[in-house]
Amino acid sequence: MTPIATLITAFLREHMPAERGYSPNTCETYAHAFRLLFVFASERVRQRPFQLCLEHIDAALVLDFLAHIEQQRGNGAATRNARLAAIKAFMRYVELRVPSALQQVMQIHAIPTKRHDQTLARHLTTDEVRLILDAPDPTTRLGIRDRAMLHLCFACGLRVSELVGLPLAHVSLHRAPSIRVHGKGRKERSLPLWKETTTDLRAWLAIRGPARVPELFVNAEGAAMTRAGFEYILDKHARAAAAKHPELAGRSVSPHQLDPRTADRGTKALS
Repeated sequence: MTPIATLITAFLREHMPAERGYSPNTCETYAHAFRLLFVFASERVRQRPFQLCLEHIDAALVLDFLAHIEQQRGNGAATRNARLAAIKAFMRYVELRVPSALQQVMQIHAIPTKRHDQTLARHLTTDEVRLILDAPDPTTRLGIRDRAMLHLCFACGLRVSELVGLPLAHVSLHRAPSIRVHGKGRKERSLPLWKETTTDLRAWLAIRGPARVPELFVNAEGAAMTRAGFEYILDKHARAAAAKHPELAGRSVSPHQLDPRTADRGTKALS
């Protein structure tokens, strides 16, 4: 049996960023896919994640994992295909380092992607976005944090990885409030902040206090906010808003729908 821990560590920390030149955001996306896979695999084989072996990740388990994220997590075909692409990329790395796994790798590479219709996403209107932005309780610490996160995500059209990975040092709230973002393709951009977004960020920074991580947003334990953590927060406040406003009932809200470039125009109301 071949322990998988050393292989996946080298793949994510050395092969992807150094040898292949992938951006930090892409590396984080792949890492998230493997977090989901290893949680599923550890429950399936009843082993701790660090005890998993390469032989555990065979084609049958991968197929069951893909079915799991579609049926239990509600992921669509596009997300399912992205998770499969991450697994196949790792297996291409493995086939040159563990020759004994070539048959296993070949079977995983034979798993087809799922064809799906490219439906046009129905984005939220500005009024619907406002209902979600107003959902967090501004009288609590977590409510202040959540409001600042949601406002920043909407105002700057940030990807989730950009939002949760934003360092405090890249935030300037002085004469011309702005943030500096390292985005996809290693591109850096400076984004101005709306007045209301600046106010919400100042409120969060006033109570954030010292943290052991450099990221702007931290969770209740003081660790950096994760992608899954933000998605949970967004879903929680979308549900709370829907409970008060029937027009949001039954709507599935994703971070992409908070992008002001595709939301109904009228953003001056939020600036």
